[in-house]
Amino acid sequence: MSRKEVPRAGLLKAALAGKISNAQGAHALHLSVRQFQRLKVRFTAEGARGLLHGLRGRPSPRRVPAPLYARAAALLQTPYAGLNDCHATEKLREVEGVPLSRSSVRRLRRALGLPAKRRRRGRQVRTRRTPEAQRGALVQLDASPFPWLRDGGPRLALHGAIDDATGAGLALYLRPTEDLHGYVALLEQLCTRYGLPLTLYGDRLNVFVRNDPHWTLEEELRGAQDPTHFGRILRELGIGFIAAGSPQAKGRIERFWQTLQDRLVAELRLRGIDTLDGANAFFPEFLADLTARFARAPAQAAPAWRPPPRDLAALLSCRYTRVVAHDNTVHLGP
Repeated sequence: MSRKEVPRAGLLKAALAGKISNAQGAHALHLSVRQFQRLKVRFTAEGARGLLHGLRGRPSPRRVPAPLYARAAALLQTPYAGLNDCHATEKLREVEGVPLSRSSVRRLRRALGLPAKRRRRGRQVRTRRTPEAQRGALVQLDASPFPWLRDGGPRLALHGAIDDATGAGLALYLRPTEDLHGYVALLEQLCTRYGLPLTLYGDRLNVFVRNDPHWTLEEELRGAQDPTHFGRILRELGIGFIAAGSPQAKGRIERFWQTLQDRLVAELRLRGIDTLDGANAFFPEFLADLTARFARAPAQAAPAWRPPPRDLAALLSCRYTRVVAHDNTVHLGP
């Protein structure tokens, strides 16, 4: 018997002995009087076994057929090994034609002894910043070093940008390291595909802001340091920049990296993509699918994107001050 059914026998015996009325017994068991009377009849005819539910021990008519369950188990251990439960459910349903729910896939994975992709943490209550109302009002930038192309491979820096209003991924660009070139290429994708955002939100990387204590005489007289190359580009494009004080401050893009480390790595592996150029060419298709699944509608339908200027390519270039030598040559770098 279940814990709910255990007290019934004693109350039914008391009712049959005339110690309590049917109404008292029904009230104690939170049942109707008619249901209590039915239980008395079953208890008199069958004893304690008559108190069990009639469907106890029978297989569910909605259970997954055994051949379908076996096929899903084989797929979870071969091509879709290492995918999280939600991603594996989508692949089984859309690619393999196996219509299992997420909870069924999770139960099957646990029955097979396969570990979870990520440990479930307890619910944490924090006050979160309200997202911007318009698309393009605030774009978060960041880069994540990770072996994106294959397990055990080199750690490459994936530069990414997401829209704060919708949570949609806007652009991705893979580079060997996190550098100015990666962020400029990312900004070029944003400007050409969508337009100029109002503000960018990133960390205090020296690509974005000056972290050195060095001041030239001109800067001391002016009362402000010269911006970085990226800062100069933003100033000429009329784009603001907010420097976050901690990773938690830009938590939306940090959670975006967790999603990509689950899904993007698996999608690259399933398609056999293991080069930088191949990955960069695949990113637009991947972002379109991800946006359709997870992006939310903005509070205001009118976007805040602005059209880029005609000389965008020139504004996105790096500029250096050099002195022309007597032989009409300029020395730059090595």
